[in-house]
Amino acid sequence: MCGLAGYLNRDGRPASATVARAMATMIAHRGPDDEGVYTDRCLALGHRRLSIIDVTTAGHQPMMSADGRYVVVYNGAVYNYQELRAQLQASGHRFVSNSDTEVLLHGFVTWGADVVERLNGMFAFAIWDMYASRLFLARDRYGIKPLYVCERGSSLLFASEVKAFFAHPEFRCTLDREALVEYFTFQNYFTSRTLFDGVEVFPAGHYQWVDLLDQKRERDAAVRYWDYRFRQPAVVGDRREYVEELDRLVVQAVERQLVSDVEIGSFLSGGIDSGSIAAVAAKALPNLKTFTVGFDLRSASGLEVAFDERSKAEYMSYVFGTEQYEMVLKAGDMQRSMRPLVWHLEEPRVGQSYPNFYAAKLASRFCKVVMAGAGGDEMFGGYPWRYYRAVVNDDFEHYVDKYFDYWKRMVPPSIMPDLLSPLGSLGANVDLRSIFANVFQSHAAELDSPQAYVNHSLYFEARTFLPGLLLVEDKLGMAHGIETRVPFLDNDLVDFAMSLPVETKLGNLDEVVSLNENEPGPKTQRYFEKTRDGKLVLRDAMRRYVPGDVAEDIKQGFSAPDASWFKGESIAYVRERLMGEDAAIFEYLDRKTVQRLVGDHLSGQENRRLLIWSLLNVEEWLDVFIAGAGVNPGDRPAVVMATL
Repeated sequence: MCGLAGYLNRDGRPASATVARAMATMIAHRGPDDEGVYTDRCLALGHRRLSIIDVTTAGHQPMMSADGRYVVVYNGAVYNYQELRAQLQASGHRFVSNSDTEVLLHGFVTWGADVVERLNGMFAFAIWDMYASRLFLARDRYGIKPLYVCERGSSLLFASEVKAFFAHPEFRCTLDREALVEYFTFQNYFTSRTLFDGVEVFPAGHYQWVDLLDQKRERDAAVRYWDYRFRQPAVVGDRREYVEELDRLVVQAVERQLVSDVEIGSFLSGGIDSGSIAAVAAKALPNLKTFTVGFDLRSASGLEVAFDERSKAEYMSYVFGTEQYEMVLKAGDMQRSMRPLVWHLEEPRVGQSYPNFYAAKLASRFCKVVMAGAGGDEMFGGYPWRYYRAVVNDDFEHYVDKYFDYWKRMVPPSIMPDLLSPLGSLGANVDLRSIFANVFQSHAAELDSPQAYVNHSLYFEARTFLPGLLLVEDKLGMAHGIETRVPFLDNDLVDFAMSLPVETKLGNLDEVVSLNENEPGPKTQRYFEKTRDGKLVLRDAMRRYVPGDVAEDIKQGFSAPDASWFKGESIAYVRERLMGEDAAIFEYLDRKTVQRLVGDHLSGQENRRLLIWSLLNVEEWLDVFIAGAGVNPGDRPAVVMATL
């Protein structure tokens, strides 16, 4: 729901409503239903609204408190807003709308910064305290809703998407080369950096006060109010009780997130996560619309021949009684979507994303809210082969080394110096191992068992991999004017998932731990056989909602058969973008190394689909945001740069 943008001139210069409106217009796709602007001396706020809860004008933003002291711009959905509203009414607050925005505002007036700990939902918001000349920024626990910040001179810029900054007269876009090194190591960012130099991701689970009167900026540091804490209980309880409680919490989470004044649909792949959500939602919403994207596999080979899950989704739709809609992607659909996808996504992140772009496009034809299964894997152990990989260690540093080696997923380490050689010493000077280790913060003291190492891996992926997935879900949904909700990240459900014994998620921990590393002969097949589990307690709980074969099926990611397409139907596109003399990426990456790595894939010697996807993304990013100055490559009129 919605998009926000604004800026604060710390030196006291008057802020411009024209600039704030232009910033909000850059993200108009996030809120096609309404717009608003507010200024107070050196502060300007802009907002675009996607009307979901209380679609009347009473929910207009920016929204001001009754006494005129506070004004809020907010993006998200607070699912427990009716409970909070009842508490606030009991203490004397009066409401003029039925929106969760007004509940958030009244809650802030009553509880101050502590309001964030009472919110069960997804949110990013800014509140201006006119009397104290203080700005308050906050983001939800998990980072479902994006928020970016940027310092330009004496101005602090903030917005739901980076492209809003392009409408500010002091913003100039350059590439952050250290972020590029980070991306081509992990296909992700483990710091707050982005490819936009000086633009940072406001951290999930944090809030921050920005005090205009405190010129030393001593109180500007963001405060963490929540963090993941996966923990092994001292005593493993009754498995049946875990299953029953998980059943109750999943149903409660889905039903909470059905609150809306517009129609809600659900993505439906062939897996247990989206299947469970659709099954529970269909019981509450007759004729629930479900959406599936499949792939043309006529040229696929190897593991990719199983990537199309339409038949499983169709069967589940039949069982649940949903109104099913499907789209089939072909090789050419990637290049057709690449430019608008990069403009909307802004940050190339984990894995593929263009199938999500088309899934959101399909859903947007029928509804304004759609439910997705993100978070199920991260909370319940959906990637067992990764956790098992790092459960036998000498100590924490050994664990970090092993897991770090695994997550350097893009390019073999021996080739990285050649690849990054145009960056000079920078490529060698970025301490990637420390960046990786810093994710764990103070958790290293808790390592005393294989279960503890698994919980560390769950923590790591919830803090790094999941935010990338959530960013893709949010931005590519908002690209088509729809809000994506993720019931597996309900507060009560997450708290319960973090308290579960590892043995309820992984079934072969003891056997994998006991595999003899010195055993002669190949161990790959034995390892694979022992790590085909994961999400065991979730499978048990959801077996009463989804077909049995779905509950038992192994993990299948949402991926197109690009390894085949890149060396088949899409080979001309790859060669045009990455093998030509004028590719912009060669200012930052070594031409010969890139073309050798790409050539290895095109000739069938290696599978480098992740690298090729990332190279294509960054090449397009340079075209759109550096050469194209962030102008929308779609069919909407270009936004005129505002001036003070």
